[in-house]
Amino acid sequence: MDFMFYAVPGLIMAVTVFLAVRVIRRALDLRRAWNSGLTAEARCLRTYTTTSGGSGDSSVRTTLHHVYEFTARDGRTIRFEEEGGPGTTVEGDIVVVHYAEGETVKATAQAPGHVRNAASTVGILTFLSVVVVFCVGFMVTYTEAFGDNSFMDDDPSVTKVDEPPSIDDGPYNKVP
Repeated sequence: MDFMFYAVPGLIMAVTVFLAVRVIRRALDLRRAWNSGLTAEARCLRTYTTTSGGSGDSSVRTTLHHVYEFTARDGRTIRFEEEGGPGTTVEGDIVVVHYAEGETVKATAQAPGHVRNAASTVGILTFLSVVVVFCVGFMVTYTEAFGDNSFMDDDPSVTKVDEPPSIDDGPYNKVP
């Protein structure tokens, strides 16, 4: 049963670290695209929304998606999808995209916002760090409260008191 008190927080920490890696990777991709200096005109091919939540007491969250297509400097046609773009961009609109060349082209239609990007990344990573610290604290507290305390037998700072035997120490079926 102790396994559950370590496995569940361990799983939560693993998911949290995975999310942290994704947040950092997205922030670096945006920074790389903005700092590359490469821009192109892209056509919005499609817009659509996705919804989540709405069951029970939770609110409905709607996310707007855009699909863009542009021609890179080397002649390749690049198509990418981006969440959270402006609601005023509709199918057929031409927008400026920033992109970074490479084996896989990373592009964004978001206007450069280094401070906003850094602030949101730090905020999300701070929240994820709090989750990890809480899980570690939970596991340490559980170990101290319910874990194996046999290590105290070998601890020289713990004093042992030799008491004379009590009447309660004997077998229950032999009363003096």
